[in-house]
Amino acid sequence: MAKQDLHLTRNIGIMAHIDAGKTTTSERILFYTGKTHKIGEVHDGGATMDWMAQEQERGITITSAATTAYWTWNGQKYKFNLIDTPGHVDFTAEVERSLRVLDGAVAAYCAVGGVEPQSETVWRQADKYNVPRMGYVNKMDRSGADFFEVVRQMKDVLGANPAVVAVPIGAEENFKGIVDLIRMKAILWHDETMGAEYDVEDIPADMKDECDEWRGKLIEQAAEQDETLMEKFFEDPDSITQEELIAAIRKGTLSLDLVPMTCGSSFKNKGVQTLLDYVCMFLPSPLDTPAIEGTNPDTGEIEERKPSEDEKTSALAFKIATDPYVGRLTFFRVYSGKVEAGSYIYNVRSGKKERVSRLFQMHSNHQNPVEEIGAGDIGAGVGFKDIRTGDTLAEEDAPIVLESMDFPDPVIGIAVEPKTQKDLDKLSNGLAKLAEEDPTFTVKTDEQSGQTVISGMGELHLDIIIDRLRREFKVECNQGKPQVNYKEAITKTVNLREVYKKQTGGRGKFADIIVNVGPVDEDYKEGGLQFENKVTGGNIPKEFIPSVQKGFESAMKNGILGGFPMDSLKVELLDGSFHPVDSDQLSFEICALQAYRSACAQAKPVLMEPIMRLEVVTPEENMGDVIGDLNKRRGQVEGMDTTRTGARLVKAQVPLAEMFGYVTALRTITSGRATSSMTYDHHAPVSSNIAKSVLEEIKGRVDLV
Repeated sequence: MAKQDLHLTRNIGIMAHIDAGKTTTSERILFYTGKTHKIGEVHDGGATMDWMAQEQERGITITSAATTAYWTWNGQKYKFNLIDTPGHVDFTAEVERSLRVLDGAVAAYCAVGGVEPQSETVWRQADKYNVPRMGYVNKMDRSGADFFEVVRQMKDVLGANPAVVAVPIGAEENFKGIVDLIRMKAILWHDETMGAEYDVEDIPADMKDECDEWRGKLIEQAAEQDETLMEKFFEDPDSITQEELIAAIRKGTLSLDLVPMTCGSSFKNKGVQTLLDYVCMFLPSPLDTPAIEGTNPDTGEIEERKPSEDEKTSALAFKIATDPYVGRLTFFRVYSGKVEAGSYIYNVRSGKKERVSRLFQMHSNHQNPVEEIGAGDIGAGVGFKDIRTGDTLAEEDAPIVLESMDFPDPVIGIAVEPKTQKDLDKLSNGLAKLAEEDPTFTVKTDEQSGQTVISGMGELHLDIIIDRLRREFKVECNQGKPQVNYKEAITKTVNLREVYKKQTGGRGKFADIIVNVGPVDEDYKEGGLQFENKVTGGNIPKEFIPSVQKGFESAMKNGILGGFPMDSLKVELLDGSFHPVDSDQLSFEICALQAYRSACAQAKPVLMEPIMRLEVVTPEENMGDVIGDLNKRRGQVEGMDTTRTGARLVKAQVPLAEMFGYVTALRTITSGRATSSMTYDHHAPVSSNIAKSVLEEIKGRVDLV
C-alpha cells in the first residue's frame, strides 16, 4: 500500500445527542466512499457501524466503531479514519476516549430537536480536548425542521460561533438540496440513485437574495481570521477567491474560533457528499495539530513529539476490545514514529516491553491486516499482555507519558451471581474482560456480604453488560435490585493522638502520631487525600512519613458509616514519636488506619448520594403532573423553558436513589409523550432520616447473608 500523505489524512468522529442520526450519517459515508455497496439502516438492524447484537436490536450505538475510508476532493484522495460514537449518556466514556485521539469532529444535530442535553455534554468534552469541529444539521426532511434555528441555538446554548457554509433548499417534505456558499452553486440530489448522483446548478432565483446575505456574513466571519482578507473585504469583497475563503475558514476552524455549518438529510441521502468535501476543506490533518506534549517519566520534564515517522515512537491506547477470533484488540493512535507488526514496544505505565504480534486497520468489527501504523494514524494491535485504556506506548530509550483520559465514577451498582454454580469461573472471566474494555464499569466483591457487585453509569449500561455476559460469555445471571453508589464525607476537623502498641515477646510494634483530620480546603480540587507533613525536629523519622500517608489513603476506601469510599480528606501530621527498635513502616501504617477510624467517628460523618441532572421535555398539559412527580422524588426544579415546538422543558436535580424505573413512570404520567435525559452531576449529603434507613437496609442485606 502506498504511503499516505499526512496532509490528506483526517481523523474524525461523529458526535451528537441520541437519535440525531450519527450512525445513519456514518453508513452513508461508507456507501459514498465505496466502502460498502449496500446502505445499512439503523432502524432495521443492518448498520455496519452498529455491529453488536444489542446495538442492532435496540437501534442505539453502544461502542464507538472505527473505520477507514477514502474520499476524493479537489483532485486529491483523502484518507478518513472515522469513529462513530454513542449518544446515550450511559456510554459517555466511549465519546471521551474517542475525542481524546481525534483531530476533528462533526457535531450532528437534529433539525427539529436542535441543541439537546447530550449535544451540550459532548460539546464540552470536545472543548476539554480542544477538538476543532464543524456542525451538520441532519433530518432536514422532518416536519418542523429549521436549520437557522439550530444555528441560533449553537450560538445561544453552546456559545459557539457558527459559520454557515451551506443553506438548505426547501425544508420538511420539500427539502431538495443545498446551496454551497463557497462556490455559490445549488446542489440537487437524485432520489432514484440513493443520492449517489446529484446536479450542480445555478442558485434558484427566489433564493438569490437570501444566499447573497449569508455569503456576505460568511465572508465577514472569514475576513476576521485573516488581516489580508480583511483589507480585501473592505476594498472589494467580490475579489476574494474561493481558495482564500476556504483557507480563512479553515484557519478559524483550527483555532476553534469558527464552526462551519452545513445541513442535509442522511436518511434521504442528501447532503453527505458535501459534508465530506467540507471535512477535507476545514477539519485538521495530523500535521495541523502542533507537536503533542508529554512528560518524561524519568525527569518529569515536558517533551514534544512531532507527527513524523522520523521521530521517536509515541502512541496512546484509547480502547480495548475483546474479539472472539483474534482475542484482545488494543486500539491506539500513533502520534510520532511508527509501530510495526512483530516489533516490541515499551508500555510506560507497566515498565514492560510488549510484542505487537499483528496490526490491523479497522472496519467496524472486521480487521484488515497491515504491516505498520505510522504517525497520525489510528489502528489496532494484538499481542499485548498487560495494557489498560490510557496507557502510553513508546520506545524504551525514549519514554514519554501522554495525557490520558478522565472517566467519571460509576453511580449505580447491582449484585450479580451465576444461575448455576459451575458458571462461577465463566462469570468472573467475563466480568474481568468487560471491565478491561470499559473504564466506567467496575466489579468488586462486597466485603460484608460476599456478593459480586457490578457498577456502571446507569440502568441501561448495566442492562447491556448483563446481556453481553449472556451472549458473549454464555453466562446466565441472577441480579439484585439496583443499588446507589453512595460515598462518605466528614464535616468537621478533629485533632487526635493515636498510639499503636503491640508487645508479643521479642520485637514489638510501636507508632505514635498526632494529626488533624478534616474536610479538604475549598481550593483543593484534586480529590483524594490532601496530606501535609508538619513534623519538625525528626520526632517521626522521614522514612515513616509515607507509611502514615499510605495508611490514610488505603483507609479512605472504607468509610465508617456503611463502608462506602470517602472521596476526599485532609490530614495534617503534626507530631508524634517512635521507638528505635519497635517502630517500623507497618506500625505507622496501622496507626494511621486506626487514627482514621477514631477521627472520622468524631468528625460528624455524613452519607453522600449521587444527584442527577435531569431534563424532561413534556407537553404543556402534563407539566403539573411531571413536576408533582419530581417533588415526590425529592427533586429540585431549577428552571422551565418552552421549546420551539411548544413543549415545555423542565430542568431539575434529583437524587439517583429516587430515579429507578423513571422512564416507565414518565411514560405512564404523560401517555408516552414526554422524553427525559439524565446525567450525573455531583454527590450531596443525605438527610439523617434517609441515611438511617439506607444504613439499616445495608445491614439487613449483610444479616441475610
